[in-house]
Amino acid sequence: MKGLAAAVAGVTLAFSAAVSAAPATSEVNTTDLAVTDDTVTVGILHSVTGTMAISETGSVQAEKLAIEQINAMGGVLGRQIEYVQEDGASDWPTFAEKSRKLLLQDKVASVFGCWTSASRKAVLPVFEQYNGMLYYPTFYEGLEQSPNVIYTGQEATQQILAGIDWVVKEKGAKTFYLLGSDYIWPRTSNKIARKHIEKLGLKVVGEDYYPLGHTQFNSVINKFKLKKPDVIFASVVGGSNVAFYKQLNAAGIDMTKEKPLVLTISVTEDEILGIGGENIVGAYASMKYFQSLTNSNNVEFVKAFKKRWGDDIVIGDVTQAAYLGPWLWKAAVEKAGSFDVDKVRAASPDIELTTAPEGYVKVHPNHHLWSKTRIGNAKLDGQYEIVYETDELIEPNPFPEGYQ
Repeated sequence: MKGLAAAVAGVTLAFSAAVSAAPATSEVNTTDLAVTDDTVTVGILHSVTGTMAISETGSVQAEKLAIEQINAMGGVLGRQIEYVQEDGASDWPTFAEKSRKLLLQDKVASVFGCWTSASRKAVLPVFEQYNGMLYYPTFYEGLEQSPNVIYTGQEATQQILAGIDWVVKEKGAKTFYLLGSDYIWPRTSNKIARKHIEKLGLKVVGEDYYPLGHTQFNSVINKFKLKKPDVIFASVVGGSNVAFYKQLNAAGIDMTKEKPLVLTISVTEDEILGIGGENIVGAYASMKYFQSLTNSNNVEFVKAFKKRWGDDIVIGDVTQAAYLGPWLWKAAVEKAGSFDVDKVRAASPDIELTTAPEGYVKVHPNHHLWSKTRIGNAKLDGQYEIVYETDELIEPNPFPEGYQ
């Protein structure tokens, strides 16, 4: 596989030459996928309407950019990638319906999509029943491993445990208030967080959940003032973040004073665009990627992303993880010498990208990625200053003993 950085730099291969060297369609497509002598069709499935659009639009942009760059290099097995895009509309049954269409009607070779765990859980039976391959980009609660999913975001042990360990060691935190949106990811994440906090001999002083799209957080903010936790551990998602952080700021909670300290596992630079940097300055986030990373891979990626989508665009953790999906799929297809899902699946373990914006990543046999954990501190300009990163890549462990 040619370097991702070379693609970003604009190094291209002549398409005609790639086609002449392409293997016969009968050799690379034995399962009736949408593959011709010239093209291969994939699916993009995210919410571009509804409460989750604030978070998922960046994933769509990242996946399209990766596809365009791969095509500029000659495509995959000599074929240009075409895509069918569907809108999950922030509605889990719609995600299931659209995934069924992509697999059965469009016969796509792979799908890059979903954001929330609720949407992933909704489509998972469809992908397993019809043997599709989903590249899922979001940090999530773990406790899942499917032969039909490559998880390009972090699972809980890589994000939650490392984040809590950091805030305890570096900030002396002893009490936590857990707050999340009311669906599987925040609830399971907070279950894992609570167990870890209690294992450390520390205390959870409150735990609350609100529906997706909720906009009235004054009651829980009053609880923060009453309970006085050292840390507000937040997993609010989507548009609700705008209301929550604006109301937190309006209530006089100055996050730059770190009492209480806000540690989020769900607010990336994409959400801050809607929240406003002035409403979240001082908060911390536990992620694997921030736009402010200074490695050469990321500098080139940010430059290419802004050139494609505009100078005012920002790039968050999930956006970067979504960008990895097409590249990992390309690498697996070329290793397998086939678009057939079973062969791509078999080729996926140990696929590595040395040129990923976040740095080196590698696919584990459990279909998750080895990655680092980083802590960022939110600044007024909407970016995060990286204040910590793990020395080594963390091995993914979606079924951690004692946390299930």
